[in-house]
Amino acid sequence: MSIEIGQQAPSFKLYDTDKKEHNLEEYKGHNVVLLFFPFAFTGVCTKEMCQMRDEQTMYNDLDAVVLGVSTDSLYTLGKWKAEHHLNFNLLSDYNKDASAAYNALYETWNWGYIGVSKRASFVIDREGVIRFAEVLENANDYPNIEGIKAALNSL
Repeated sequence: MSIEIGQQAPSFKLYDTDKKEHNLEEYKGHNVVLLFFPFAFTGVCTKEMCQMRDEQTMYNDLDAVVLGVSTDSLYTLGKWKAEHHLNFNLLSDYNKDASAAYNALYETWNWGYIGVSKRASFVIDREGVIRFAEVLENANDYPNIEGIKAALNSL
C-alpha cells in the first residue's frame, strides 16, 4: 500500500548507530525528514547523505529532524556515519519493518538480495502527517531535495 500525502505517518521503532531506540512519536512537535536509502558506502547514497549533512543548518532552521534509514546493520551505518561526519541519526531497519510500512522496500534486488530499502523521502509534519512523499524505483535516481525543502517551507 502506498503512502499518501495527508495520511498519518506509519510508526516505527528503530535503533541508531549508538544503539539508542528511536520511534516516530518522540519527534512529535518537530518536522521530520525521513530518508530511506539502499546501502551505506555506495555512490548515490553517500552523495545524498552528505548533501543533507552540508545543509543541516537549513533543516535545523525549519525545525526539521533528519533521519536516514536503511536495512544495513547499525554497525555498518556507524562506520559510514563516522567516515563521512554525518551530523544526523542513521537508523537500522535490519528487520525491514519500517521500509515495508512506508512501501519503500525492494522485495528482490541486485545480486539476489532480498529486502533492501528503496530510495525514498518523506516529510512528516509536527503532528505526524505526511506532507511530502517520494519513493523511487530506480536506486540510481536522486531524490527531489527541492521538493523536500518546499514541503518544509510550507509548514
